[in-house]
Amino acid sequence: MADHEDSTSSHVEPMVEKISEKIHSHDSSSSDSDGEKSSPSAFKAKVYRIFGREKPVHKVLGGGKPADVVLWRNKKVSAGVLGVATAVWVLFELLEYHLLTLVCHCMILALAILFLWSNATSFINKASPQIPEVHIPEDPVLQFASALRFEINRGFALLRDITSGKDLKKFLSVIAGLWVVSILGSWVNFLTLFYIIFVLLHTVPVLYEKYEDPVDSFAEKAMVEIKKQYAVFDAKVLSKIPRGPLKDKKMA
Repeated sequence: MADHEDSTSSHVEPMVEKISEKIHSHDSSSSDSDGEKSSPSAFKAKVYRIFGREKPVHKVLGGGKPADVVLWRNKKVSAGVLGVATAVWVLFELLEYHLLTLVCHCMILALAILFLWSNATSFINKASPQIPEVHIPEDPVLQFASALRFEINRGFALLRDITSGKDLKKFLSVIAGLWVVSILGSWVNFLTLFYIIFVLLHTVPVLYEKYEDPVDSFAEKAMVEIKKQYAVFDAKVLSKIPRGPLKDKKMA
């Protein structure tokens, strides 16, 4: 009897160990799956982005070399572009140089150097400078004209849509934007305003790409507050403004 009890106990113990191992493995797998579900990657798609952006900043800016320059992928090129813009602004704004005067002086200097170089080669027995023939190709000019025409027509369509009175929110946004631009225009001239916008385009995107998450979090809170204020303004002011033709009054 004792041998029989020992044999049964020896068979039961491995079975209990296997069952406990299965339970532990099931618990660990379920905890792992729960951890994966609650991981930040699962909520990555739900993160708020400015303007509902779903693509990276580089793709939003169009990709390619222009986006590389704006995002400072090549620091030498970006610094060179910003340096040229700064030099132009200093020449025309601080030194009060005029565009026509600058173009004429540059052409005078270039023509004088090439003319003297071409004549000096005959005295020093060297080959004359090879001045390339410059031709403007037709296809890029037509593509630029077509793109410009498309943008102008889209602007006209947008203005027509705004003046039709269908979207009061868009109308107020455009009026507010024009008012802000008019105030900026009274403070600075067009060249300075253009230079400020150019500098902002070369600084804001790269800073936003670097501090993307905190900026989007702050923008989400600001957008919620703006929507609340707009809802109050809509309920108290905009909803009381009559819209459309008053057909009901005419029928009465």
